[in-house]
Amino acid sequence: MNIHSALQALTTVQLVASQSAANTAAASSSTTYVDVRDYEGDILIVINPGAITGSVTPDIQDATDTSGTGTASIAANEGAYTALAANTVRKYTINSSATRGFIRVINTVVTGPALISVTMHARPKSV
Repeated sequence: MNIHSALQALTTVQLVASQSAANTAAASSSTTYVDVRDYEGDILIVINPGAITGSVTPDIQDATDTSGTGTASIAANEGAYTALAANTVRKYTINSSATRGFIRVINTVVTGPALISVTMHARPKSV
């Protein structure tokens, strides 16, 4: 598979719609666990913060089902999660086989609001 067909094969999922989030719940996909069992390789999470009042720190969590059973933070290939900088793009990757099947993104907002959006990009398993 060449790079062009690999990129065309990616699925994109919006985890957090672009918005001015006043608190952690609004800035997160906290009620939405995405089923990643049908993806292979690395899952790319792209966080796009705009203006930030205070601070925003992301965390990717996994669970065993869509209800969040056994929720725990999962390590990104890039290392520790750190506070976001305003008007930048941050990427984190996690291997799909390292998850327990379902993921969500929590963006902890301290003294909001924060402009933010989050998308996930992943390659469906080949059959």
